[in-house]
Amino acid sequence: MVVYDHIASNIAKTWFWMAAFFLVILGLGWLFSQTYDAPGILIGAVLFSTIGSLVSYWFSDSIALGLAGAKEITSKRDFPEFWRVAENLSIAAGLPMPRLFVIDEAMPNAFATGRDPKHAAVAVTRGLMERLDKDELQGVLAHELSHVGNRDTLLMTAVVILAGVVSVLADLFLRLRWFGFRRRSEDEGNSGQGILLLVGIVFAILAPLGALLIQLAISRKREFLADANAVLITRYPDGLISALRKISASPSIAPDTSTAIQHLYFSNPFGADRAKKQENTGEAPWYATLFSTHPSIQQRISALEKMKE
Repeated sequence: MVVYDHIASNIAKTWFWMAAFFLVILGLGWLFSQTYDAPGILIGAVLFSTIGSLVSYWFSDSIALGLAGAKEITSKRDFPEFWRVAENLSIAAGLPMPRLFVIDEAMPNAFATGRDPKHAAVAVTRGLMERLDKDELQGVLAHELSHVGNRDTLLMTAVVILAGVVSVLADLFLRLRWFGFRRRSEDEGNSGQGILLLVGIVFAILAPLGALLIQLAISRKREFLADANAVLITRYPDGLISALRKISASPSIAPDTSTAIQHLYFSNPFGADRAKKQENTGEAPWYATLFSTHPSIQQRISALEKMKE
């Protein structure tokens, strides 16, 4: 598969999952409002998601960098190679130079954040700069700049908000039941209403899990897309492949990292993308990263190897 086909495929799948998210929210809102005859549930969910999205839009970069303990580089002299590589790749990608940050962490990793290319930031760990050579560093930074160019940082913020709305709706529905809130038709023994209520309870229990799986699926697809775009920028897939191999062999746990931003990182800081290979096929089982924010490193390397064909 050529690089452009790979990108088109991932974009289509991402939009499919986003549409699924909206359908889940609309379906839950309608079901819960019908069960309790309370349209305010849906209205409240819309207001909550709108306010949350606005806050995330303006402050997501500051929040993420603060949680990571990242320190901004104010001079090219501090980390000259990191600065030069980021500057050259920004020109190649047609993007403004992002703000650069360093995280005092031995595990090699990186992430990008910001609401748009003009307000973007790229952070790398001390371990990444110490362990990777120039070609490998270019591959990782091209991947992160691809997230910026593709608006992935904003997309994932929206996805997190949508998943939160689903969880809040489901929790509200169940809490109303616990506090004895019932519709008059239910008290009068309406069997149809009873069936609707049962369906609502089932969806309230399963919807948050489904929302989480959709959120993680979108995150994994964006990683594949960013890898493909990085190849377009650097024209050298071996650099990114080598970086992935080095990172997979590094310590797999970063205990000081917040779980709230693990989906932003180049590689899962908790090691969940280091899925073990099956002895016969040499490939990670499909379920190995089902609850991970990232595809397995082996899957990413395999996809990059195919782009070289």
